[in-house]
Amino acid sequence: MRHASTTILVDSSWIGSVTYASDATLIVRFRSGTVYRYFTVPRSILEGFLTAPSKGAYFTHRIRNAFPHTQVVEPPPRF
Repeated sequence: MRHASTTILVDSSWIGSVTYASDATLIVRFRSGTVYRYFTVPRSILEGFLTAPSKGAYFTHRIRNAFPHTQVVEPPPRF
């Protein structure tokens, strides 16, 4: 089953975008290309992240090790 989600570009030197799904899954895409999926993230955490003056600091202190997560390995592009 697919869940409704919203992708938001982020003004950060470290994080490129986040996607938040209705099942409380947060996908964080770093500018390096690494992608992590965080589970059971309350919407209030997303809102705090989006309004934080430093997205990287907020992520490090409130998200990074606070929720179950897994690295997403995306397949290479096909030509």
